[in-house]
Amino acid sequence: MFGPVFNREALALPRRPRHYIFRAVYVLSLLILMSTSWMILAGTQVVENLGDLARFGSTFFQILAPLQLALLIFLSAFGAASAVSQEKDKRTIILLLLTRLTNKELVLGKLLASLLSPLLLVFASIPVLMSVQLFGGVSGHQVLRVVIITYAATLVAGSLGSTFALWREKTFQTLSITTLTIVLWLGLWEGLYALGSSTPILQSLANWASPVRGISAAVIPTIANHGAWTFSDPAICFTLFALLMTFLLNAIAIAKVRVWNPSREVRQQQQQEDDVDSILDKQLSEDEVQQIAEQARATHVDAMRRAGTHSEVAVESRRVWDNPVLWREICTWAYGRKIVIVRLAYLLMVTLAFLALNQALTNADNGIARTGINSIFPAAASSLAPLFLVSLVIINALAVNSITNERDGQALDLLLVTDISPAEFVFGKLWGVFYVTKEMIALPLAMAIYLLVRGGIEFEGFLFLITGLTVLTFFVTMLGIHCGLNYASSKSAISVSMGSVFFLFLGVITCIMVMISFSGSFEQQLAPFLAFILGGSVGLYVALGFRNPSSAIFWSTLLLPFATFHAITSFFIEHHLTSVMVISVIYGFTTLAMMMPAIGEFDVAMGRTKSSDD
Repeated sequence: MFGPVFNREALALPRRPRHYIFRAVYVLSLLILMSTSWMILAGTQVVENLGDLARFGSTFFQILAPLQLALLIFLSAFGAASAVSQEKDKRTIILLLLTRLTNKELVLGKLLASLLSPLLLVFASIPVLMSVQLFGGVSGHQVLRVVIITYAATLVAGSLGSTFALWREKTFQTLSITTLTIVLWLGLWEGLYALGSSTPILQSLANWASPVRGISAAVIPTIANHGAWTFSDPAICFTLFALLMTFLLNAIAIAKVRVWNPSREVRQQQQQEDDVDSILDKQLSEDEVQQIAEQARATHVDAMRRAGTHSEVAVESRRVWDNPVLWREICTWAYGRKIVIVRLAYLLMVTLAFLALNQALTNADNGIARTGINSIFPAAASSLAPLFLVSLVIINALAVNSITNERDGQALDLLLVTDISPAEFVFGKLWGVFYVTKEMIALPLAMAIYLLVRGGIEFEGFLFLITGLTVLTFFVTMLGIHCGLNYASSKSAISVSMGSVFFLFLGVITCIMVMISFSGSFEQQLAPFLAFILGGSVGLYVALGFRNPSSAIFWSTLLLPFATFHAITSFFIEHHLTSVMVISVIYGFTTLAMMMPAIGEFDVAMGRTKSSDD
């Protein structure tokens, strides 16, 4: 139906062991989360009647459905984007364009092939969602709405990532724009919904366009919408909107795929190669050969010509630094000139976060009470926390792509015949990532300074915030470099690196939400959560340390989830010094644990150091 690209993936996917491992681990994780929540409820409260069971089922369903939605949006968007970007990095997209594949078969084939695993995870979760219904408090209509909304959100997020990947040439640009678009989309419609209390039309628009509104309407239905399939139901509204956006995004991609690809850079390179071939075929004089060589040299990055006041003046070739890796990251457009689009989109997000922060501080100054779950978090956390998380995700995406791009371009092989030391390579990449993402580092710090000036945080808390941000920035950067060096497949490296960041924050926040929802004795809640987080530690070690085992990585991956959980709980009980000390020590140790093997393994790969087996 969708061409040979999809057909090949559909036939090959069931033959891979990881296909069954992913589904089994996903369903098992949901069941463990359910069991942990039940242990917390049964251990801290007395279950007397069916009403208590129904309240448990309803509360757990309100945690599980949004968690699954966020996870599958991430998996589908970045999975589809990295699948197409991998074809571009390896230049196999050109081979596909040379075949008799139609635009429809190419676009839909790659999209649906990359969405096979996420879509199968949606269906695999249906028995777990139905088992929640056995507790009571959840109807079959709610389960069906959640499945439909999750399925539609998975399709539209994957279509968004695929379209951006076909449009942009660099993988980092694709991942960053995809991340910012999703976050801006969710934040924009949630902001309009909050402002819609006085303007009902804004709330109606948010109900149509926001998956958060749709999933909220499904897990907490009103009497009017319960059991009724009407166009006023936000769940139905978003599903129809998502299907429409999926159609539009793929229609644009199908129409433009051969216009966007191959990119202008590839065409210019091919044109230069054709010119060289034509020159070799001709008999030219020495002066003509010299003139052609000078013209070619003038377009090179090391011999740019700039326009003077009245005439064009040649500029001497730029001097390469002692660390050429760092020089390339800073002094050239290593990740494409369209990275400016990423920076503009990020500035837009910072502007929205600043407006939300300013409004929250104003409400706090005016004594406006915060209700519901928002009363648990500080006033500034709702606007700053998403900004900090997106900044860390973008920095991590650039770090892992700084390595995978070199490997896909076969540039790592050239380092074997150079005198670049491992430390120069690793630290060149590290500081280069910091320079390219300077906006993602400086602007969150500026927001923290503004928070201090407005009185939203004390100076001691400001120092703690700056310290935590600095440590986490180094951690996510080194995590990306570590995954890029340890995984030969770009798609695997990107998935493991960014997936680890999401697990450490999204997973632990889910645990905190469970604790808040099933409140009780902290000591009795701790044991079930330690068992649950232990499984996360094992998964983190398999992802980060299995290919390059070491005792330091073993202990760091074992302690990371526990430390993150402890730091967040310490923050909630206002033990801020304990929180920042745990974050600094554990994440700093993990950063060093990944840095040392990266330098050592790179040295072995370059042939300068021999192992005991050699």
